Amino acid sequence: MIQELNVKGINQTIRILVIRSARKSLGLEVRDQNTVFARIPARLLDRELKQFVEAHREWILEKTKLTAQREENRKKTPAPPLESLSKTDRMKIQLKIGKRVRHYCEVMGVTVGWVTVKNQKTRWGSCSAKGNVNFNYQLAFMPEELLDYVVIHELAHRRHMDHSREFWAEVEKYCPDYKKRREELKNYCIEG
Repeated sequence: MIQELNVKGINQTIRILVIRSARKSLGLEVRDQNTVFARIPARLLDRELKQFVEAHREWILEKTKLTAQREENRKKTPAPPLESLSKTDRMKIQLKIGKRVRHYCEVMGVTVGWVTVKNQKTRWGSCSAKGNVNFNYQLAFMPEELLDYVVIHELAHRRHMDHSREFWAEVEKYCPDYKKRREELKNYCIEG
């Protein structure tokens, strides 16, 4: 069974990583400018997988090109490097983010375990199954509406640990313009 395919573009080769599961449908997800996930049914024949990828070749090339352009245009956050922050600065960041988490826990009627602020390399925030939430320290230096969006997003996971329709409806209850904020957040790159 094929686990990886390549699609050749003009100046690049795009890896198609195959993820087989109990799903019934076939789907493509652009991860970055050189990587795409093909999520497919476990029993799909390799021949059918190749046909599916070939049928979507132009879509793959277009979407990875757009992703590359977005990556090039992303701006850095105004956050200073973590190492340059004093212990007092770090405490102020923890308090600022913690205050927003407490506010939205009350508004949304949810509870959390630990609230951790750190220098995550790839995420703005995360929520564990145990209810612990993590946030990237750089959020404290960004527009408050983006910080609030990430807090609301992570706290919505306290009700829905997925990105289902119900999850997004929960986010929208407390952040009606979440789509706009989510798009704005994509304009920033996380500085590791």
